[in-house]
Amino acid sequence: MTVIHSGGVRASRRRMALDFFGRVVSDRAAAVGLFVIALWIAVGMTVPLWAWYDPLSLVGRRLQPPGSAHWLGTDALGRDVFFRTLYGVRYSLPVSVAVIAVSVVIGGLAGLVAGYFGGWINEVVMRLVDLLAAFPPLILAMCVVTVFGGGILYSAFALIIVWWPIYARLVRAEVLAVKELDHVMAARLSTRTDAAIIRRHVAPLCIGPLVTAGTVDLGAVVMMVAGLSFIGLGAKPPTPEWGLMIFEGASMYQSWWITLGPGLGIVSLALAFNFVGDAVQAALDPRRGRQQGAA
Repeated sequence: MTVIHSGGVRASRRRMALDFFGRVVSDRAAAVGLFVIALWIAVGMTVPLWAWYDPLSLVGRRLQPPGSAHWLGTDALGRDVFFRTLYGVRYSLPVSVAVIAVSVVIGGLAGLVAGYFGGWINEVVMRLVDLLAAFPPLILAMCVVTVFGGGILYSAFALIIVWWPIYARLVRAEVLAVKELDHVMAARLSTRTDAAIIRRHVAPLCIGPLVTAGTVDLGAVVMMVAGLSFIGLGAKPPTPEWGLMIFEGASMYQSWWITLGPGLGIVSLALAFNFVGDAVQAALDPRRGRQQGAA
């Protein structure tokens, strides 16, 4: 009987996951966004296998315009801009995903603990959140990177410090609402441990808003990673990172093609994550989806 019950639960979860994915993909903008994200992931994973120009090699004349030999021209050192752009996603996308994943875990746990237990724990966590939130995100990230030194790893660490308080505040607000539900209050009056109540009754109801916020924020983090590199606090030369490439071509007004590729890469990923995030929010909140449909 246990095997049948477990199999039924797994089948039910599989149907729910497929139904959720179907609702997301039914949004045309989200479908396009998922395609763009999947395309960039595929490019990042396979480009070393088929690229005929190395992103660090001097393969052409300096500042050569786009043509048949170099589809997006060459930069000030004679490196192929097209393949440097393709290699750039291997830095921007993994770093952005890692920043959001770590921030969601840290912020989610902090918000759960603060909202559920309250008292002095809530005061300590929320005062730390308020302290970090008092600074503009870019300024705070710049300060952290400056203290620890430049580099793409330190820029990722700085962005984690910037982003986790956002999720801590979000999850805490959700927990405060969930605690008042009848089944959660009944569980708290039972002999179950706090850890079991959080795991079974509280945390699952906070996942939806957290996933939605994280998906939308991925686009902002992509731009922030590029922004830190643009001002010299992120990736270092000769790394083919999008923000650094835009910085290298920003002063060369006649050579517009140097910034075209990385600029399109940043814009495409940011828009794609925003489209998918909006669809995820609509799929998790049917009332919002109906309101949009009526409008």
